[in-house]
Amino acid sequence: MNITILDFTIIASGIMGYFISISLVTSSFYKNRANKYLAISLFLLTSLTFLGWYDIEHFVLLFLDNIMLETLFAVTFFTYFLIQIQHKYLTKRWYKLLYAPFIISVVFEISITFFHAVFDLYDPDFDDLILDIKDHGSFIYNVFLIFWGRYLVKKSNTISKEKRRWLLRLNLFMICLIIVWLLSNIELYIYDSEYATSFLWMSLSFLFWWILYYGIFKLQIIAQKDEIHQYLVSKKVNTSLPKKKINETTVSKIVTGLYRIMDEEELYKNPLLSRLDLATRLGTSEGYLSQIINQEINKSIIQFVNEYRIEAAKNLLHDPVFNKYSIEAIGLEAGFKSKSAFYNAFNTGLGMSPGAYRKLQKKS
Repeated sequence: MNITILDFTIIASGIMGYFISISLVTSSFYKNRANKYLAISLFLLTSLTFLGWYDIEHFVLLFLDNIMLETLFAVTFFTYFLIQIQHKYLTKRWYKLLYAPFIISVVFEISITFFHAVFDLYDPDFDDLILDIKDHGSFIYNVFLIFWGRYLVKKSNTISKEKRRWLLRLNLFMICLIIVWLLSNIELYIYDSEYATSFLWMSLSFLFWWILYYGIFKLQIIAQKDEIHQYLVSKKVNTSLPKKKINETTVSKIVTGLYRIMDEEELYKNPLLSRLDLATRLGTSEGYLSQIINQEINKSIIQFVNEYRIEAAKNLLHDPVFNKYSIEAIGLEAGFKSKSAFYNAFNTGLGMSPGAYRKLQKKS
């Protein structure tokens, strides 16, 4: 049997899809209710990829291919969105009716299989008609739930901008896959070719890798950051850093005001904090603010702000309560915009990485 590059890509992405699914339900880092439904969705999508790409001869696989797993995928994927936005639909009785198309298809397929086996009834025209009904029905059902999910995400005010952006991008990707799915069916019926189908499977391959990094790892980091913040707020933990001593030669009201707002308002925790923001807050110009900080503190604005962030990160890394959280999540909570910015600033300031500092604190 000749294995093409496309075959290899589908096999590799399928293995990745199953790996992600298993990781989401077994790893403590990723495990939560939303990711459980994402895992089921990816498992179904991976299975549909294999069932759709390769010729099926085994009885069990034929049965799985006929029971409209697409409709089950539509519901689990929709549920993932509902959980992420904490929507009240999850508590409604009618919500379970969304599984009805899948249940009906299973019952119907079992009945048809039984009649074929017992009474030796087989009508190709009838089977073709049923296949067309299932294909069109599952397509419409997926479109309906995906666009409904997109509408609910846009209306939701319970999620962060980062999470909303991720959910809408994931939703848009699925819309694109559905469009390619439609084009592949049209191409198959009209031209009896499968170029669009090949593109569909390649797109699914890319989707698995994209979800692994941006949709799971990066989103989990943001979720951990939010969890750290909520813990600090709920426990009323005093995260204020010791007030820095102002040099006796410092006479500028701008510098004293800068220390005050950083100590009292913790502006450094805003990763988007800019020189313009600080200048506006202190009622001066960006240029003069940079000049006065350089003259009186002998530092740049970014060095000044990062010192506060490093101290905040050190406090979190030192506290055993936060040992279960990733270093990147701690950096985000301290105000750093990215992992690289956190590591570079920490290394520059302390001469060691955040990970090394955490290990050092555990030993002490």
